[in-house]
Amino acid sequence: MSRRKTERQLNLVICLLSTRRHLTAQEIRQTVLGYAEAESESAFKRMFERDKRELRDSGIPIQVGTGDAVSGEEGYRISRSDYELPEIELLPDEALVLGLAARAWRHASLGEAAANALFKLRSAGVPVDTEAAPGLTPAMRTDEPSFGPVWQAVRDRRPIAFDYRKPGQAGSERREIEPWGIVNQNGHWYVVGHDRRRGARRVFRLGRVRGEVDVLRGGPDVQVPEGVDLRSVVATQRAEPERSATVRVRTDSAHELRRRALRVVPGERDGGGVGWDTLNYPYVDTPDLVRTVASFGSRAELVEPADARAAVAAHLAATAEHEVAPGEPEDAVVPDEAVAPARGPRSSDQLRRLLMLVPYALGRDLRVEEVARHFGLSEKQVVADLGLLWMCGLPGYTPGDLIDVDLDAARETGEIILGNADTLAQPLRLTADEAASLVVGVSLLEALPEAEGLEGGALKRVGEKLRAAAGAAAGALVDAVQVRMDMDEQVALTQRRCADALESGQRLHLRYLSGYLDQVTEREVDPMGLVVQDGNQFLEGYCRLRQDVRLFRLDRVLELTVLPYAAEVPEGVGRRDLSAGVLQRSDRDALVTLDLEPSARWVTEDYVCESVLEREGGGVRATLRTPAPAWVARLALRLGPECRVAAPAALAEEVRAEALRTLEYYRPAQTPVSLVETTSSPE
Repeated sequence: MSRRKTERQLNLVICLLSTRRHLTAQEIRQTVLGYAEAESESAFKRMFERDKRELRDSGIPIQVGTGDAVSGEEGYRISRSDYELPEIELLPDEALVLGLAARAWRHASLGEAAANALFKLRSAGVPVDTEAAPGLTPAMRTDEPSFGPVWQAVRDRRPIAFDYRKPGQAGSERREIEPWGIVNQNGHWYVVGHDRRRGARRVFRLGRVRGEVDVLRGGPDVQVPEGVDLRSVVATQRAEPERSATVRVRTDSAHELRRRALRVVPGERDGGGVGWDTLNYPYVDTPDLVRTVASFGSRAELVEPADARAAVAAHLAATAEHEVAPGEPEDAVVPDEAVAPARGPRSSDQLRRLLMLVPYALGRDLRVEEVARHFGLSEKQVVADLGLLWMCGLPGYTPGDLIDVDLDAARETGEIILGNADTLAQPLRLTADEAASLVVGVSLLEALPEAEGLEGGALKRVGEKLRAAAGAAAGALVDAVQVRMDMDEQVALTQRRCADALESGQRLHLRYLSGYLDQVTEREVDPMGLVVQDGNQFLEGYCRLRQDVRLFRLDRVLELTVLPYAAEVPEGVGRRDLSAGVLQRSDRDALVTLDLEPSARWVTEDYVCESVLEREGGGVRATLRTPAPAWVARLALRLGPECRVAAPAALAEEVRAEALRTLEYYRPAQTPVSLVETTSSPE
């Protein structure tokens, strides 16, 4: 059924493109091959209405006009000016930008849209090289399940409803909003819009949406307020530090606290150079300060203010009271992923594929293997597509009307040879999703140092040309999807120096703060590329210390020195596959299970978990893999009463022991205080 449907719809497209006047529905029924199988007039109407809707959803603009001047009956045709991709001329720097922009979505949900956009542009003779500037890897991720329906609702200007969990709340609340747009800020996606129930503008992080997003089809389209700046709306949600605390930290430790401190006063050292330093640390609210200081265990002590100090003591006491389980819980075992049944090819997917394939293949040396690789198909499926194409053409459907396909060449040598397909010779105009995916990718490039070297405003010029190629609908979607990346001056300087070292081929020396451990290490790195992903900037290079390829977050580079000799990446060592994200998990990593209270569900939003199981009361049991269990210990200390390490037992005991050690700092100097007393709530 799917094959016959694709043949019918492709024949309909060819017919409506070739006609000079509007054809009535009855003329289409009598002319287009495939509609004769409708057994009744009502069956034909249902079939034709469904085909029109699906073609329009695929970006094919079916025009309605007068088909019969006498009766006034409606007729249909496809205007070539609306269907065909306008001519686009790209300068070399613009072609580079476009290739990079498409790579930004390579491993995300809009990767297919971006790839199809490039396929169409290449069909029109636009020189796009996705492998240009191999040292750069911009990457956008859309892991939130709600991203797809929210993107579509913004595109179609429809209201949405969903359940939303605010930070620190156990349950969720129903929200109904009119979405104005979505913003990616520092790796997280947010939807901005008018909250109908609260009658006010609101911002919602997509990772906190629970369950399905319902797109509300009834009622008028959403109207976006004129002049609203989506990125500014999201940026205003962040609170600025208003108070400061006094924190003592051990020598050569608590480096994240040191980096954010307003002032660091070195203390006395013993004969081994060990001692305490005093920090003036900025903070917004007391609970966050308590969690941050507690995460460093016995390497940090909160001195002032007094109420926060008492809260740290209570926090650590609650952590120390967690019982250690005798063994690994049964449901900590990661379940095998359910194998979803394979979905057969949809006619809409196949139709779009054929409409892209024909203009790309005409006049080109194209192989079955290349098409299979681009669309993620088997070579057998590509040959089947070509066989379907061979059955389609102009009304009349004689050999001279049908598209000429050399199936023998496709099967025997892999060559794709097409002819007699002038009606479909021009590529289809970019859809709103395709154009928007590229323009949003261009926005991401603004964070790259190489963007500064693009002369004549290539980023802006490419965006304008893409808008023109897609039309008004895509332009509205582009305005509604924005990217914001904040980068301080130090990170920007580090990024530029890494880019210079890449260009000159020089080795780097880094003083680097480990993201897993509270340690600073000295590294010699042969740079291989720059990566922008999840709101962070990374240097990818061959680490001489670890003798392997590593990714270094630039905001954790404490010092960088360009060494006076050439980088030498060992033969056979290549860049990492980032399709699963920057975090590279391995079966060798430790498996850790955490019981999280409802207020700590954010852990499952910010970190990749192997499994998440619901618990009574709204909490969850999360299982994750990590190469550094000590990092999970710090996380457990940070969460305190909100988290219990369920497995392994040795890690749970380590967290409890560290909490007890740290509690000693908070006991009165002369009068010992029992553990029970320290658990009392602060005033």
